[in-house]
Amino acid sequence: MTESNQQQPLEVGDLSYERAREELVLVVSRLEAGGVGLEESLALWERGEALADRCEAWLEGAKVRLAVAREKAENA
Repeated sequence: MTESNQQQPLEVGDLSYERAREELVLVVSRLEAGGVGLEESLALWERGEALADRCEAWLEGAKVRLAVAREKAENA
């Protein structure tokens, strides 16, 4: 049984920012290292894009929360 069969990757939408960022770093490392076939490279690229989008969504959400907190503090 291969490693990919032992553990299914989590859905990107279920990942915390930290977990998505860590996995994105691993995906980029694997792509940069080479040695994987075209299909696997494409799958890694697609996963990486989804992970990057997830990180961006978390960061945008954090910006919104900070803006709301600042506004409340200024109006208090």
